[in-house]
Amino acid sequence: MVFYRTYRPQKISELDSQSVRESLFALFAKGFDVPHAFLFSGPKGLGKTSAARIVAKVINCEKHAKIKKTKLTESEIEPDSKCFQCTSITSGANFDVLEIDGASNRGIDEIRDLKEKINLLPNKASKKIYIIDEVHMLTTEAFNALLKTLEEPPNHAAFILCTTEFHKVPQTIVSRCFRVDFKKATDDEIARSLSRIIKAEGIKVEKDAVLEIARMSDGSFRDGTKLLEEVSISSGKKNITRQYFEEKFNTLGVNSAAVQFIDALMERNAKKGLEIISKISKQGVDFKFFIEKLLNSFHLMLLQKLGAIDSKSENSFEVSEIKKLLELLSIAHSETKFAVLAQLPLELMLVEWSEKDTIGSQSDEQTSRGPAGRFPPASAHSNISSEKSFLRAVGSPSTSVTPRKAPDFYESFINEVKLHNHLIAGVLRSCEIENTNGKLTIVAISKFHKEKLEDGKTLELLEKVAKNILGGSVKIEISLRG
Repeated sequence: MVFYRTYRPQKISELDSQSVRESLFALFAKGFDVPHAFLFSGPKGLGKTSAARIVAKVINCEKHAKIKKTKLTESEIEPDSKCFQCTSITSGANFDVLEIDGASNRGIDEIRDLKEKINLLPNKASKKIYIIDEVHMLTTEAFNALLKTLEEPPNHAAFILCTTEFHKVPQTIVSRCFRVDFKKATDDEIARSLSRIIKAEGIKVEKDAVLEIARMSDGSFRDGTKLLEEVSISSGKKNITRQYFEEKFNTLGVNSAAVQFIDALMERNAKKGLEIISKISKQGVDFKFFIEKLLNSFHLMLLQKLGAIDSKSENSFEVSEIKKLLELLSIAHSETKFAVLAQLPLELMLVEWSEKDTIGSQSDEQTSRGPAGRFPPASAHSNISSEKSFLRAVGSPSTSVTPRKAPDFYESFINEVKLHNHLIAGVLRSCEIENTNGKLTIVAISKFHKEKLEDGKTLELLEKVAKNILGGSVKIEISLRG
Protein backbone atom coordinates (compact mmCIF):
# COMPACT_ATOMS: atom_id res chain seq x y z
CA MET A 1 0.00 0.00 0.00
CA VAL A 2 1.24 3.52 -0.79
CA PHE A 3 2.73 5.62 1.99
CA TYR A 4 0.06 8.32 2.13
CA ARG A 5 -2.63 5.70 2.76
CA THR A 6 -0.59 3.52 5.10
CA TYR A 7 0.47 6.43 7.26
CA ARG A 8 -2.73 8.48 7.38
CA PRO A 9 -3.04 10.21 10.77
CA GLN A 10 -5.35 8.24 13.09
CA LYS A 11 -5.45 10.64 16.04
CA ILE A 12 -5.65 14.41 16.47
CA SER A 13 -2.08 14.49 17.78
CA GLU A 14 -0.88 12.84 14.56
CA LEU A 15 -2.27 15.65 12.39
CA ASP A 16 0.75 17.61 11.22
CA SER A 17 -0.93 21.00 10.97
CA GLN A 18 -0.48 22.67 14.34
CA SER A 19 -3.39 25.08 13.87
CA VAL A 20 -5.78 22.22 13.05
CA ARG A 21 -4.63 20.20 16.08
CA GLU A 22 -5.17 23.19 18.35
CA SER A 23 -8.65 23.92 16.90
CA LEU A 24 -9.89 20.36 17.35
CA PHE A 25 -8.45 19.90 20.83
CA ALA A 26 -10.01 23.22 21.89
CA LEU A 27 -13.38 22.16 20.45
CA PHE A 28 -13.54 18.84 22.29
CA ALA A 29 -11.98 20.09 25.55
CA LYS A 30 -15.44 20.77 27.03
CA GLY A 31 -16.93 17.43 26.08
CA PHE A 32 -18.38 15.62 23.09
CA ASP A 33 -21.55 17.65 22.63
CA VAL A 34 -20.17 19.27 19.48
CA PRO A 35 -21.58 21.25 16.53
CA HIS A 36 -23.78 19.32 14.12
CA ALA A 37 -21.84 20.64 11.10
CA PHE A 38 -18.16 21.22 10.35
CA LEU A 39 -16.55 22.87 7.33
CA PHE A 40 -12.95 21.90 6.56
CA SER A 41 -11.48 24.17 3.89
CA GLY A 42 -8.06 24.43 2.32
CA PRO A 43 -5.85 23.32 -0.60
CA LYS A 44 -5.52 19.68 -1.63
CA GLY A 45 -3.28 17.26 0.19
CA LEU A 46 -3.48 18.82 3.65
CA GLY A 47 -5.39 16.04 5.42
CA LYS A 48 -8.98 17.31 5.40
CA THR A 49 -10.49 13.85 4.80
CA SER A 50 -8.15 12.27 7.37
CA ALA A 51 -9.17 14.89 9.92
CA ALA A 52 -12.86 14.27 9.13
CA ARG A 53 -12.45 10.57 9.88
CA ILE A 54 -10.63 11.36 13.11
CA VAL A 55 -13.48 13.66 14.19
CA ALA A 56 -15.92 10.84 13.40
CA LYS A 57 -13.88 8.52 15.64
CA VAL A 58 -13.71 11.06 18.45
CA ILE A 59 -17.50 11.51 18.37
CA ASN A 60 -18.27 7.78 18.21
CA CYS A 61 -15.38 6.19 20.14
CA GLU A 62 -16.87 3.74 22.67
CA LYS A 63 -14.57 4.86 25.50
CA HIS A 64 -16.04 8.35 25.30
CA ALA A 65 -19.53 7.12 26.17
CA LYS A 66 -18.29 6.67 29.74
CA ILE A 67 -16.73 10.10 30.08
CA LYS A 68 -19.04 12.70 31.65
CA LYS A 69 -16.46 15.36 32.49
CA THR A 70 -16.76 18.87 31.04
CA LYS A 71 -13.04 19.58 31.04
CA LEU A 72 -10.98 17.03 29.16
CA THR A 73 -7.26 16.55 28.63
CA GLU A 74 -5.84 15.86 25.17
CA SER A 75 -5.26 12.19 26.02
CA GLU A 76 -8.91 11.85 27.09
CA ILE A 77 -10.10 13.45 23.87
CA GLU A 78 -8.13 11.12 21.61
CA PRO A 79 -9.99 8.05 20.25
CA ASP A 80 -8.62 4.72 21.48
CA SER A 81 -8.35 3.32 17.92
CA LYS A 82 -9.17 -0.12 19.37
CA CYS A 83 -12.94 -0.27 19.75
CA PHE A 84 -15.28 -1.44 16.99
CA GLN A 85 -16.29 2.09 16.04
CA CYS A 86 -12.69 3.28 15.63
CA THR A 87 -11.43 0.25 13.73
CA SER A 88 -14.43 0.14 11.39
CA ILE A 89 -14.13 3.85 10.61
CA THR A 90 -10.43 3.35 9.87
CA SER A 91 -11.18 0.45 7.51
CA GLY A 92 -14.11 2.26 5.87
CA ALA A 93 -16.59 -0.43 6.95
CA ASN A 94 -18.66 1.62 9.41
CA PHE A 95 -22.29 1.86 8.22
CA ASP A 96 -22.89 4.97 10.32
CA VAL A 97 -20.05 6.99 8.79
CA LEU A 98 -20.82 7.75 5.16
CA GLU A 99 -18.35 9.41 2.81
CA ILE A 100 -19.95 11.17 -0.17
CA ASP A 101 -18.07 12.57 -3.16
CA GLY A 102 -19.62 15.96 -3.88
CA ALA A 103 -18.33 15.90 -7.46
CA SER A 104 -20.14 12.64 -8.29
CA ASN A 105 -23.24 13.22 -6.17
CA ARG A 106 -23.82 16.89 -6.83
CA GLY A 107 -27.48 16.94 -7.84
CA ILE A 108 -30.64 17.62 -5.88
CA ASP A 109 -31.81 14.00 -6.16
CA GLU A 110 -28.77 12.74 -4.25
CA ILE A 111 -29.26 15.31 -1.48
CA ARG A 112 -32.99 14.50 -1.26
CA ASP A 113 -32.07 10.83 -0.85
CA LEU A 114 -29.70 11.85 1.96
CA LYS A 115 -32.48 13.88 3.63
CA GLU A 116 -34.81 10.89 3.61
CA LYS A 117 -32.25 8.55 5.14
CA ILE A 118 -30.87 10.97 7.71
CA ASN A 119 -33.90 10.47 9.95
CA LEU A 120 -32.99 6.80 10.42
CA LEU A 121 -31.24 6.16 13.70
CA PRO A 122 -27.60 5.07 13.67
CA ASN A 123 -26.98 1.33 13.56
CA LYS A 124 -24.46 1.09 16.43
CA ALA A 125 -22.72 4.45 16.63
CA SER A 126 -23.63 7.41 18.82
CA LYS A 127 -24.11 9.58 15.75
CA LYS A 128 -24.44 9.19 12.01
CA ILE A 129 -21.61 11.13 10.36
CA TYR A 130 -21.89 12.39 6.78
CA ILE A 131 -18.55 13.38 5.26
CA ILE A 132 -19.13 15.28 2.00
CA ASP A 133 -15.91 15.80 0.07
CA GLU A 134 -15.55 18.62 -2.51
CA VAL A 135 -18.85 20.05 -1.28
CA HIS A 136 -18.39 23.15 -3.47
CA MET A 137 -19.29 20.95 -6.48
CA LEU A 138 -22.94 20.70 -5.42
CA THR A 139 -25.51 22.44 -7.61
CA THR A 140 -27.43 25.46 -6.34
CA GLU A 141 -30.55 23.33 -5.89
CA ALA A 142 -28.57 20.72 -3.97
CA PHE A 143 -27.09 23.41 -1.70
CA ASN A 144 -30.60 24.72 -0.98
CA ALA A 145 -31.78 21.24 -0.05
CA LEU A 146 -28.70 20.69 2.13
CA LEU A 147 -29.29 24.04 3.85
CA LYS A 148 -32.73 22.93 5.07
CA THR A 149 -31.15 19.82 6.57
CA LEU A 150 -28.42 21.84 8.28
CA GLU A 151 -30.99 24.25 9.74
CA GLU A 152 -32.92 21.50 11.52
CA PRO A 153 -30.74 18.38 11.73
CA PRO A 154 -31.72 15.41 13.88
CA ASN A 155 -29.72 15.06 17.11
CA HIS A 156 -28.22 11.76 15.99
CA ALA A 157 -26.53 13.21 12.85
CA ALA A 158 -23.52 15.39 12.10
CA PHE A 159 -22.03 16.70 8.86
CA ILE A 160 -18.39 17.27 7.95
CA LEU A 161 -18.10 19.25 4.71
CA CYS A 162 -14.71 19.39 2.97
CA THR A 163 -13.73 21.78 0.19
CA THR A 164 -10.69 23.01 -1.70
CA GLU A 165 -12.61 26.06 -2.95
CA PHE A 166 -14.16 27.77 0.05
CA HIS A 167 -15.30 30.79 -1.98
CA LYS A 168 -17.76 28.58 -3.89
CA VAL A 169 -19.59 27.45 -0.76
CA PRO A 170 -22.70 29.64 -0.12
CA GLN A 171 -22.44 31.87 2.92
CA THR A 172 -25.73 30.44 4.23
CA ILE A 173 -23.99 27.04 4.48
CA VAL A 174 -20.78 28.48 5.95
CA SER A 175 -22.67 30.32 8.70
CA ARG A 176 -24.13 27.04 10.00
CA CYS A 177 -20.80 25.23 10.27
CA PHE A 178 -17.87 25.12 12.66
CA ARG A 179 -15.09 26.15 10.31
CA VAL A 180 -11.56 24.75 10.41
CA ASP A 181 -9.07 26.24 7.94
CA PHE A 182 -6.32 24.00 6.60
CA LYS A 183 -3.50 26.28 5.54
CA LYS A 184 -0.61 25.28 3.32
CA ALA A 185 1.86 23.32 5.40
CA THR A 186 5.19 24.84 6.38
CA ASP A 187 8.41 23.04 5.51
CA ASP A 188 8.80 22.09 9.19
CA GLU A 189 5.29 20.61 9.32
CA ILE A 190 5.92 18.52 6.20
CA ALA A 191 9.28 17.38 7.60
CA ARG A 192 7.46 16.34 10.80
CA SER A 193 5.01 14.35 8.72
CA LEU A 194 7.76 12.65 6.73
CA SER A 195 9.76 11.80 9.85
CA ARG A 196 7.02 9.38 11.01
CA ILE A 197 7.21 7.50 7.72
CA ILE A 198 11.02 7.54 7.65
CA LYS A 199 11.17 6.04 11.12
CA ALA A 200 8.50 3.40 10.45
CA GLU A 201 9.99 2.35 7.10
CA GLY A 202 13.61 2.54 8.21
CA ILE A 203 14.51 4.83 5.31
CA LYS A 204 18.06 6.17 5.29
CA VAL A 205 17.80 9.83 4.37
CA GLU A 206 19.80 12.93 5.27
CA LYS A 207 18.12 15.87 6.97
CA ASP A 208 18.98 18.21 4.08
CA ALA A 209 17.23 15.85 1.66
CA VAL A 210 14.10 15.81 3.83
CA LEU A 211 14.03 19.61 3.88
CA GLU A 212 14.45 19.69 0.09
CA ILE A 213 11.52 17.27 -0.30
CA ALA A 214 9.46 19.51 1.98
CA ARG A 215 10.34 22.60 -0.07
CA MET A 216 9.33 20.88 -3.31
CA SER A 217 5.99 19.69 -1.87
CA ASP A 218 4.27 23.07 -2.34
CA GLY A 219 2.78 22.93 1.14
CA SER A 220 1.05 19.57 0.56
CA PHE A 221 1.51 16.66 2.97
CA ARG A 222 0.30 14.23 0.32
CA ASP A 223 2.72 15.50 -2.32
CA GLY A 224 5.59 15.34 0.15
CA THR A 225 4.72 11.75 1.03
CA LYS A 226 4.57 10.78 -2.65
CA LEU A 227 7.97 12.37 -3.31
CA LEU A 228 9.51 10.52 -0.35
CA GLU A 229 8.04 7.23 -1.55
CA GLU A 230 9.26 7.71 -5.09
CA VAL A 231 12.80 8.61 -4.08
CA SER A 232 12.98 5.79 -1.51
CA ILE A 233 11.94 3.22 -4.13
CA SER A 234 14.48 4.47 -6.69
CA SER A 235 17.33 4.58 -4.16
CA GLY A 236 16.80 1.04 -2.90
CA LYS A 237 18.48 0.81 0.46
CA LYS A 238 21.08 3.48 -0.28
CA ASN A 239 21.36 6.61 1.81
CA ILE A 240 19.30 9.42 0.26
CA THR A 241 21.33 12.60 0.06
CA ARG A 242 20.21 16.04 -1.06
CA GLN A 243 22.33 15.68 -4.21
CA TYR A 244 20.65 12.37 -5.07
CA PHE A 245 17.19 13.93 -4.64
CA GLU A 246 18.12 16.91 -6.82
CA GLU A 247 19.44 14.63 -9.56
CA LYS A 248 16.38 12.39 -9.36
CA PHE A 249 13.93 15.28 -9.80
CA ASN A 250 16.03 17.45 -12.13
CA THR A 251 16.40 20.23 -9.57
CA LEU A 252 20.19 20.21 -9.70
CA GLY A 253 21.26 23.54 -11.12
CA VAL A 254 17.87 25.18 -10.55
CA ASN A 255 19.40 27.54 -7.99
CA SER A 256 22.06 28.59 -10.51
CA ALA A 257 19.44 29.04 -13.24
CA ALA A 258 17.33 31.14 -10.86
CA VAL A 259 20.29 33.44 -10.17
CA GLN A 260 20.93 33.83 -13.92
CA PHE A 261 17.25 34.50 -14.57
CA ILE A 262 17.17 37.17 -11.88
CA ASP A 263 20.17 38.80 -13.60
CA ALA A 264 18.21 38.78 -16.87
CA LEU A 265 15.29 40.45 -15.12
CA MET A 266 17.63 43.04 -13.64
CA GLU A 267 18.94 43.81 -17.14
CA ARG A 268 15.42 43.56 -18.62
CA ASN A 269 17.02 41.24 -21.15
CA ALA A 270 14.20 39.10 -22.59
CA LYS A 271 16.52 37.25 -24.96
CA LYS A 272 18.82 36.12 -22.17
CA GLY A 273 15.88 35.13 -19.98
CA LEU A 274 14.23 33.12 -22.76
CA GLU A 275 17.48 31.23 -23.35
CA ILE A 276 17.52 30.23 -19.68
CA ILE A 277 13.88 29.14 -19.85
CA SER A 278 14.60 27.08 -22.96
CA LYS A 279 17.57 25.43 -21.24
CA ILE A 280 15.72 24.37 -18.10
CA SER A 281 12.76 23.24 -20.20
CA LYS A 282 15.04 20.79 -22.02
CA GLN A 283 16.31 19.57 -18.65
CA GLY A 284 12.74 18.71 -17.63
CA VAL A 285 12.67 21.11 -14.69
CA ASP A 286 9.25 21.65 -13.09
CA PHE A 287 8.40 25.27 -13.97
CA LYS A 288 6.07 25.63 -11.01
CA PHE A 289 8.98 24.68 -8.74
CA PHE A 290 11.32 27.08 -10.60
CA ILE A 291 8.89 29.99 -10.23
CA GLU A 292 8.55 29.20 -6.53
CA LYS A 293 12.33 29.54 -6.24
CA LEU A 294 12.11 32.96 -7.89
CA LEU A 295 9.21 34.04 -5.67
CA ASN A 296 11.16 33.03 -2.58
CA SER A 297 14.21 34.98 -3.76
CA PHE A 298 12.24 38.17 -4.44
CA HIS A 299 10.34 37.80 -1.18
CA LEU A 300 13.65 37.76 0.69
CA MET A 301 14.80 40.77 -1.34
CA LEU A 302 11.66 42.66 -0.36
CA LEU A 303 12.14 41.89 3.33
CA GLN A 304 15.76 42.94 3.03
CA LYS A 305 14.89 46.24 1.32
CA LEU A 306 12.27 47.01 3.98
CA GLY A 307 14.74 46.25 6.76
CA ALA A 308 12.73 43.30 8.07
CA ILE A 309 15.76 41.01 7.84
CA ASP A 310 19.50 41.57 7.91
CA SER A 311 21.46 40.53 4.87
CA LYS A 312 25.02 41.06 3.72
CA SER A 313 24.07 40.65 0.07
CA GLU A 314 22.84 43.63 -1.89
CA ASN A 315 20.41 43.73 -4.80
CA SER A 316 19.84 46.46 -7.36
CA PHE A 317 16.06 46.23 -7.48
CA GLU A 318 13.90 49.00 -6.05
CA VAL A 319 10.99 48.13 -3.74
CA SER A 320 8.48 49.07 -6.45
CA GLU A 321 10.26 46.77 -8.92
CA ILE A 322 10.31 43.85 -6.49
CA LYS A 323 6.62 44.36 -5.78
CA LYS A 324 5.79 44.30 -9.50
CA LEU A 325 7.94 41.23 -10.09
CA LEU A 326 6.24 39.38 -7.25
CA GLU A 327 2.87 40.20 -8.80
CA LEU A 328 3.93 39.01 -12.28
CA LEU A 329 5.55 35.82 -10.93
CA SER A 330 2.49 35.03 -8.82
CA ILE A 331 0.29 35.26 -11.92
CA ALA A 332 2.70 33.05 -13.87
CA HIS A 333 2.72 30.52 -11.03
CA SER A 334 -1.07 30.26 -10.92
CA GLU A 335 -1.32 29.97 -14.73
CA THR A 336 1.38 27.28 -15.03
CA LYS A 337 -0.98 24.60 -13.73
CA PHE A 338 -3.33 25.03 -16.71
CA ALA A 339 -0.82 26.03 -19.41
CA VAL A 340 -0.56 23.85 -22.52
CA LEU A 341 3.14 24.73 -22.59
CA ALA A 342 4.51 24.83 -19.04
CA GLN A 343 7.11 27.49 -19.87
CA LEU A 344 4.69 29.90 -21.56
CA PRO A 345 3.41 31.79 -18.44
CA LEU A 346 6.99 32.50 -17.35
CA GLU A 347 7.95 33.58 -20.88
CA LEU A 348 5.02 36.00 -21.01
CA MET A 349 5.90 37.31 -17.57
CA LEU A 350 9.48 37.91 -18.75
CA VAL A 351 8.33 39.68 -21.92
CA GLU A 352 5.91 41.93 -20.04
CA TRP A 353 8.59 42.88 -17.53
CA SER A 354 11.21 43.51 -20.22
CA GLU A 355 8.82 45.72 -22.18
CA LYS A 356 7.87 47.94 -19.26
CA ASP A 357 9.58 51.25 -18.63
CA THR A 358 11.83 51.23 -15.60
CA ILE A 359 9.78 51.69 -12.43
CA GLY A 360 10.69 54.47 -10.05
CA SER A 361 12.98 57.44 -10.45
CA GLN A 362 15.86 57.37 -12.92
CA SER A 363 18.68 59.60 -13.90
CA ASP A 364 18.41 61.48 -17.20
CA GLU A 365 20.99 59.15 -18.71
CA GLN A 366 19.01 56.05 -17.74
CA THR A 367 15.84 57.59 -19.11
CA SER A 368 17.46 58.38 -22.44
CA ARG A 369 18.84 54.91 -23.08
CA GLY A 370 16.22 52.79 -21.29
CA PRO A 371 16.82 49.98 -18.81
CA ALA A 372 20.01 47.92 -19.06
CA GLY A 373 21.22 49.84 -22.13
CA ARG A 374 18.25 48.92 -24.34
CA PHE A 375 16.98 51.52 -26.80
CA PRO A 376 13.65 53.01 -25.72
CA PRO A 377 10.58 52.07 -27.79
CA ALA A 378 9.96 54.36 -30.74
CA SER A 379 6.58 55.33 -32.10
CA ALA A 380 5.43 53.73 -35.33
CA HIS A 381 6.04 56.95 -37.26
CA SER A 382 9.22 58.34 -35.71
CA ASN A 383 12.58 58.76 -37.43
CA ILE A 384 11.28 58.13 -40.95
CA SER A 385 14.69 58.73 -42.48
CA SER A 386 16.37 55.94 -40.53
CA GLU A 387 13.51 53.61 -41.37
CA LYS A 388 13.85 54.34 -45.09
CA SER A 389 17.56 53.70 -44.77
CA PHE A 390 16.69 50.37 -43.26
CA LEU A 391 14.36 49.65 -46.19
CA ARG A 392 17.25 50.32 -48.58
CA ALA A 393 19.38 47.93 -46.51
CA VAL A 394 16.73 45.26 -46.87
CA GLY A 395 17.05 45.56 -50.61
CA SER A 396 20.78 44.99 -50.50
CA PRO A 397 21.66 41.27 -50.55
CA SER A 398 24.95 41.65 -48.73
CA THR A 399 23.78 43.70 -45.77
CA SER A 400 23.10 42.21 -42.34
CA VAL A 401 20.92 44.26 -40.02
CA THR A 402 20.35 43.67 -36.30
CA PRO A 403 17.93 45.45 -33.94
CA ARG A 404 20.74 47.58 -32.52
CA LYS A 405 21.71 48.76 -36.02
CA ALA A 406 18.17 49.78 -36.79
CA PRO A 407 16.60 50.35 -33.38
CA ASP A 408 13.96 52.77 -34.60
CA PHE A 409 12.53 50.35 -37.14
CA TYR A 410 12.60 47.26 -34.96
CA GLU A 411 11.13 48.99 -31.92
CA SER A 412 8.43 50.55 -34.12
CA PHE A 413 7.83 47.17 -35.73
CA ILE A 414 7.34 45.44 -32.36
CA ASN A 415 5.17 48.21 -30.95
CA GLU A 416 2.93 48.15 -34.01
CA VAL A 417 2.60 44.33 -33.87
CA LYS A 418 1.76 44.62 -30.18
CA LEU A 419 -1.37 46.61 -31.06
CA HIS A 420 -2.63 43.54 -32.92
CA ASN A 421 -1.10 40.66 -30.95
CA HIS A 422 0.58 41.06 -27.57
CA LEU A 423 1.98 37.51 -27.53
CA ILE A 424 3.67 37.78 -30.95
CA ALA A 425 5.18 41.12 -29.96
CA GLY A 426 6.64 39.39 -26.92
CA VAL A 427 8.14 36.65 -29.09
CA LEU A 428 9.71 39.27 -31.38
CA ARG A 429 11.48 40.82 -28.39
CA SER A 430 13.61 37.68 -28.13
CA CYS A 431 14.50 37.54 -31.84
CA GLU A 432 17.13 39.11 -34.06
CA ILE A 433 16.43 40.61 -37.47
CA GLU A 434 18.73 40.50 -40.47
CA ASN A 435 18.74 40.77 -44.27
CA THR A 436 19.56 37.60 -46.16
CA ASN A 437 19.56 37.69 -49.97
CA GLY A 438 17.28 40.69 -50.05
CA LYS A 439 14.71 39.27 -47.64
CA LEU A 440 13.93 40.38 -44.12
CA THR A 441 14.72 37.40 -41.86
CA ILE A 442 13.57 37.15 -38.27
CA VAL A 443 15.82 34.75 -36.35
CA ALA A 444 14.01 32.92 -33.51
CA ILE A 445 15.84 31.37 -30.56
CA SER A 446 13.59 28.29 -30.24
CA LYS A 447 11.51 25.98 -32.40
CA PHE A 448 8.38 26.99 -30.47
CA HIS A 449 8.91 30.69 -31.28
CA LYS A 450 9.73 29.90 -34.91
CA GLU A 451 6.47 27.97 -35.33
CA LYS A 452 4.52 30.80 -33.71
CA LEU A 453 5.93 33.35 -36.16
CA GLU A 454 5.52 31.07 -39.20
CA ASP A 455 1.80 30.68 -38.68
CA GLY A 456 0.03 31.93 -41.81
CA LYS A 457 -1.97 34.70 -40.17
CA THR A 458 0.99 35.79 -38.06
CA LEU A 459 3.33 36.02 -41.04
CA GLU A 460 0.70 37.98 -42.95
CA LEU A 461 0.43 40.40 -40.01
CA LEU A 462 4.21 40.86 -39.81
CA GLU A 463 4.52 41.63 -43.52
CA LYS A 464 1.59 44.05 -43.37
CA VAL A 465 3.08 45.93 -40.40
CA ALA A 466 6.54 46.08 -42.03
CA LYS A 467 4.97 47.43 -45.22
CA ASN A 468 3.05 50.13 -43.30
CA ILE A 469 6.17 51.30 -41.49
CA LEU A 470 8.65 51.12 -44.37
CA GLY A 471 6.32 52.24 -47.14
CA GLY A 472 7.13 49.35 -49.45
CA SER A 473 6.42 45.65 -49.89
CA VAL A 474 8.67 43.46 -47.72
CA LYS A 475 9.08 39.67 -47.81
CA ILE A 476 9.65 38.17 -44.35
CA GLU A 477 11.16 34.78 -43.60
CA ILE A 478 11.52 33.07 -40.21
CA SER A 479 14.61 31.06 -39.35
CA LEU A 480 15.92 29.22 -36.31
CA ARG A 481 19.16 30.35 -34.78
CA GLY A 482 21.80 27.65 -35.15
